[in-house]
Amino acid sequence: MNLDELVRLALEEDLGPGDLTTEATVPPDLLGTARIVAKQALVVSGVRAARRVFERMGVSWAPLAQDGDRLAPGDVLCTLSGPLAGVLSAERVALNLLMHLSGVATNTASIVAAAEGQVKVVCTRKTTPLLRGLEREAVLHGGASPHRYGLFDGILIKDNHIAAAGGLTTAITRARAAAHHLVRIEVEVEHLSQLDEAIAAGAEVILLDNMDDATLAEAVRRAKGKALLEASGNMDAARIARIKGLGLDFISVGGLIHQARWVDLSLRVDPR
Repeated sequence: MNLDELVRLALEEDLGPGDLTTEATVPPDLLGTARIVAKQALVVSGVRAARRVFERMGVSWAPLAQDGDRLAPGDVLCTLSGPLAGVLSAERVALNLLMHLSGVATNTASIVAAAEGQVKVVCTRKTTPLLRGLEREAVLHGGASPHRYGLFDGILIKDNHIAAAGGLTTAITRARAAAHHLVRIEVEVEHLSQLDEAIAAGAEVILLDNMDDATLAEAVRRAKGKALLEASGNMDAARIARIKGLGLDFISVGGLIHQARWVDLSLRVDPR
């Protein structure tokens, strides 16, 4: 979704016909400044979106940190200046975006650290509807890599596609016949016998779904030099630290986004 449209809808959802509290207590011409302050260690993400929220309410944003920066408790992310009514009316929407997206970036950074550069950590399509673009940016700010953006920019044949097509080889053959020559064919397998079949059918990337560590190691041995391997399913930092040296090409982690906890940020107003 276009960021301006997302911001418009988010403010409309929160403000409705007007901010009753601010309109009753804060003169519309009262100017001042404010700061957004980190209350914990975090990796910043969501600056572009939060800034747009404040600017839509007539408030100026002066950055003191950028997306991808690491903040310690007490660090100031930005200063704001302008009508305090605008600051207060925009506060919740802007902080919600910053806290959620910085939470994704912070969680991602901790998981990527467990891989120690030995395997590439990638995100999935398990994203919040309409926030996929921002959440994927947050994953990048945390140091992970993107997977396909949507259904339109990559082929990933999963178990239900295989069932509907009548078999794994049939599904791969049909996909290759239909796909542009620059599109890689990826297929999900659950057993080593399927891995062998996928390699024989010409899959270029094979997703190893919910395999234990020993099975992953055997899959790497069988597929070496024949296909790229992506492991997925119940991946967290502890398991990634354990399997990072197996020789996998990718580990996909839906939890980069859906298991991320919001970080703690606060906005402090300084009236003039």
